[in-house]
Parts: sequence; C-alpha cells; structure tokens
Amino acid sequence: MTMHRSWIIWLVSTFAFCTTIAAILAVGPSQNLSSSNVKAQEDGAADKKANAVDTTVQLPEVSASTASSSSISTESSASQVASQPENGNPLALSATAPAAQTQAQAQAQTQSQLQPQLAQAKAVVGLSYQPKEIVQLAHPSNYGKRYTHDVNGSAVDNEYIVVLHETVGSASSALNTFQTNHPRDEDQVSYHTLIGLDGTIYYVVPPEQRAFGAGDSVFQSFQGEEAVFTNAEFPSSVNNFAYHISLETPLDGQNNNATYHSGYTETQYQSLAWLLSRTNIPDDRITTHRTVDRSGSRMDPRSFEADRMFRLLRQYPSRQQAG
Repeated sequence: MTMHRSWIIWLVSTFAFCTTIAAILAVGPSQNLSSSNVKAQEDGAADKKANAVDTTVQLPEVSASTASSSSISTESSASQVASQPENGNPLALSATAPAAQTQAQAQAQTQSQLQPQLAQAKAVVGLSYQPKEIVQLAHPSNYGKRYTHDVNGSAVDNEYIVVLHETVGSASSALNTFQTNHPRDEDQVSYHTLIGLDGTIYYVVPPEQRAFGAGDSVFQSFQGEEAVFTNAEFPSSVNNFAYHISLETPLDGQNNNATYHSGYTETQYQSLAWLLSRTNIPDDRITTHRTVDRSGSRMDPRSFEADRMFRLLRQYPSRQQAG
C-alpha cells in the first residue's frame, strides 16, 4: 500500500514537472517573439522617422542657376555687380569677369550678398523674378571714361539719369555693332545695358564708364538744362552722367521708321524694373532718348508704357519711396 502510494506521488510529480517544462517552452518563446516584435516595430518607426527627415526637401534661398547668373562682384572685368562705387555712383552695376570664380564660390558669394534683399523681398508678392544675365562687353573704342571736368576745365558733378532707348534692329545686330572697333568718333555707339525680347539682360558697358548712347542731347531738370561738353568737335550731351538702357525692338518695329509698333514684352518690362530697382536714381531722372534728343530725329523707345514699368518697379521695397 505504501509502495503503491509512492508510485502515485512519483507519477503526479513527474506529470507536474513535464507540464511546467511544456508551459515554459510554450510561453517563453512566445514572450521573446513578442519582445522582438515590439523592438522591430520601434525600429520600424525610427526608420520611418529617419526616412521622413531624409526625404524632406530643404529649398535653398538661392538656386544654383540663380547664383551663377546673378553673381555680384566688383573685382575684375566680365560679370555684373550691385555695389556703390566710392565716387557716389548710384548705379548698381559694374563689369567683372565671372570666369574668375568657381561655381561654388559664386554661389556662396551670391547667397551672402543677396541675403538682405531676399529677406526684404519675401514680404512682397511677385519678387521672385530673376532675369537671365549675360556679359557681352563692347569694344573699348565704343565707350570712354566719365569726366570730372568738361572741355573748358569747368567741374561737372551732375547727378545720374537713366536714358531709355530701343535697338530698332535685333539685339544680336546691336551687340555686334558695339563689339566692332570704330576708330572714328562719329561711328562710336553703345548702351550700358540691352534687354532682349525674352528679358535677357546684356551688360555692354561698365556703368562707371561713359557709353555713347546719345549725341546732341540735354536733360531738363528743376535745375535747368543739364549737358556736358566732353569733345570740342561735337555738341554737348547727357552721356557723361547717363546710364543708357536699350530695349530690343519687336519684329514689327525693326528696321523701320514707323511711329509705333506692337510694344515690348512683359519680360522686358519685368527685367527693366528689376534692373532699375538696383539703382537709387529717382523717377524724375528716368527719361527717354526721344525726350533728351535735341536733333528732333529720335523717337525711341517707341510705344513705351512708362506707367506699366513704374507699377512693376514699385513692387521693390527699395523703390517704393524712390519717386
């Protein structure tokens, strides 16, 4: 009887032990798998979060294309700048050489120099416009230095004006003319800047130099008639204190003497406003070739819409009080 009871106890103990082992084997791996799933889910969430950060596009303030086309510098001679010369020249441009800089340097320099303007422009709708800019310098025979004294030795200190023109021919034809050597004074001609039908800005003469954009000419200001003699063999002109900008003539106005044509493109007006916004020349000193011409033979820029240009110009904070 005692032996039989011991046998029963052994069987029960063995059964309990096996049941416990089975439960451990069953529950243990399940718990481990559950932990692994939790860790995997956490890792997955972390990966998703990391991926969300990695794929967020951080838009740069100035794109590479903008940086390369609007690099601003005043150091050498074949790119255009926005800095005020020591002589008080209010013009915002001067010619320097873009090839002297790497693209990375140009981008870094542009971002640094344009930060104040960009910060200001962000508050104004429509100021994301950036024209294409190309330097095509005129032949040195077609421009000269600005004089501090006229041919009679009298000091001259006229404030700058902007004179607007049109090419009459194509932009390429005008640029070819400017880049041609003209040894005779009477053949010499140039503008500081030319704006193509597509809005491209061509820098032709450095602004600190005197372009030969107007012959016999005078500017009427509240001070009276303004003109300077720089060559005793020719009439006085506004060239010594003028910044000449020409608009490429539309096809229906090229190579003819019609009084009007179809007018300039929207991008030309936008580029003109953009260019003028980089100067501090007031509205009342922005004029046309037709207005300053004394010969009575000039009509340019024909079909020009001054109000349209000034509306665009007023978008720029620097020009809202310029008039």
